[in-house]
Amino acid sequence: MKNIAYAVVLIFLLAGCDNKIVESQIDHAKDSAQIIESIDAWDKAWESKDLQLAIKYYADEIDWTNAFGDRARSKEDLQKLLESIFGLNFVMSGENNYGANDIRFPNDSIATVRTQNIRTNQKWPDGTPMDDRIINHLRVYQNMQGKWLITDHMISQAWPKNKPVDSLTIKK
Repeated sequence: MKNIAYAVVLIFLLAGCDNKIVESQIDHAKDSAQIIESIDAWDKAWESKDLQLAIKYYADEIDWTNAFGDRARSKEDLQKLLESIFGLNFVMSGENNYGANDIRFPNDSIATVRTQNIRTNQKWPDGTPMDDRIINHLRVYQNMQGKWLITDHMISQAWPKNKPVDSLTIKK
């Protein structure tokens, strides 16, 4: 009799359980808009060499690395590094052609963004033209008190795979 009672209770418990997982759908439209605003500001900062605008959307503690291995671990260090980079005319020449931003939200307080830029019409320090370059950005944002700030930013460059290595060396 006890076994029958346990079986009945078990059946009711199982019948009462809904095995469908309900995921809450969070609208990240406002979050995405704030993130895109920061990426647009980065591009404008590079065009105008505006250091304050370039670092505006970074957290105080960051991990920023560019395609040449330059690394900054704080907003202050990034400002100093960008001041140096903005002073290199050959780096600042050319045009940016950004693709769409691929924004993902692993959770409510973190976002990752991948962006690709095709850099055209850039010249080497000696004035000779560079091939167009494919530059990738991977940014990690954290929502800090309602503001999406960049905590990690990795910039990489995809070199053409069909060219000999010696043609890809940086000219001095």
